[in-house]
Amino acid sequence: METSSTTGTPVSLPDIDWGAAGIETELGWSLAVMYQGFSRLGTRPVADIPGGPRGYQVLVAITTEEPSSQLALAHRLGIDKTQMTYVIDGLESGGLVERRPNPTDRRVRQVYPTDVGRTLLASARVALRDAEGVLMRHLSPAEQTQLRRLLARVALGAGDVESSISDTQAANEYPVASPERSRRPLSSTSHD
Repeated sequence: METSSTTGTPVSLPDIDWGAAGIETELGWSLAVMYQGFSRLGTRPVADIPGGPRGYQVLVAITTEEPSSQLALAHRLGIDKTQMTYVIDGLESGGLVERRPNPTDRRVRQVYPTDVGRTLLASARVALRDAEGVLMRHLSPAEQTQLRRLLARVALGAGDVESSISDTQAANEYPVASPERSRRPLSSTSHD
């Protein structure tokens, strides 16, 4: 019997018979169930951010990475460029981001977080980490960290998958991982 990492109460989980090849051994099923749980728990923490989860992703990207254009952000996050315009419009209307001309190419506008955007992002991150803790409550803190790291590695490598699918699908459906992008140091503690 395991103990909940958030409440300390005993939690009984069924053993997985890896030899039986049941549904719980399928990666797609596990990811889908995790995503459904994350979608339910993760909605409230980002509710105050225009664009919800997409707006949150944009704020994280522009706060932790070098300045980027809307088009580059759309490509990086796997968001349709037209939808990205609406997401950034909403964030800008909410005072969370601002567009500035690129210093080397004034035709290109870069997206920057405002102080209000940074503050809202910080509180949303704390609330989202709490929701993630509930989702992963059956894992020890070390296992939670390991899961985060493994999923991040898989996500960063997902860009390599593009060579095995059509260019149209790759351009329209899959976010591009860019581990080589320079990162800004986070001002708060990291949760990896």
